[in-house]
Amino acid sequence: MTATASASRTLRSLAGLPAAPAPLSHSVLILVDAQNTYRTGVMALEGIEPALDAAADLLRRVRALGTPVIHVQHDGGSGSPYDVGAETGAIADKVAPRAGEAVVRKKRPNSFVGTDLQERLAAIGRRDLVVAGFMTHMCINSTARGAFNLDYAVTVPASATATRALPGPEGRVVSAAALQAAALAALADLFAVVVEGPAAIPD
Repeated sequence: MTATASASRTLRSLAGLPAAPAPLSHSVLILVDAQNTYRTGVMALEGIEPALDAAADLLRRVRALGTPVIHVQHDGGSGSPYDVGAETGAIADKVAPRAGEAVVRKKRPNSFVGTDLQERLAAIGRRDLVVAGFMTHMCINSTARGAFNLDYAVTVPASATATRALPGPEGRVVSAAALQAAALAALADLFAVVVEGPAAIPD
């Protein structure tokens, strides 16, 4: 088998896992770390505003369908880029929680670690999750994998995620675009159905 041919098969396909996203009306939206820290300054992400717009569109559809939504907010403590008591750590206005929507605060990249997220999902009783937010290579990656390991079916809408450039081996910079593509491809290999954007997820 050639390298090109082998690259066309994912572990998902080999395992017979679904290739299509579950409908939004059967799911729970988990919106991870859609915080102001990613809009400006040291943690600014490439393409953050379009990604927030896509997340806002997704949130509007979810609310119209009556689909449960859980907002996750990273709490890094006072003075950190994730200070939930400051504007930088606040959830962005475009996707701010409404009254009655759950907000889970976390301190680790995996939103299930040290939180009551799993208990909240168990109370809702749905096994299909849509995971969107930031950063793709970090908390989206960790949360989607954590959900998969708990036997949830995960969909990630790529346009409602974003990341930033990072230093790589030997001093080379890994661009945000390269890191975004690699992080999404790694998730799509097994842990999630990755779609281009929210429009690809049926109601």
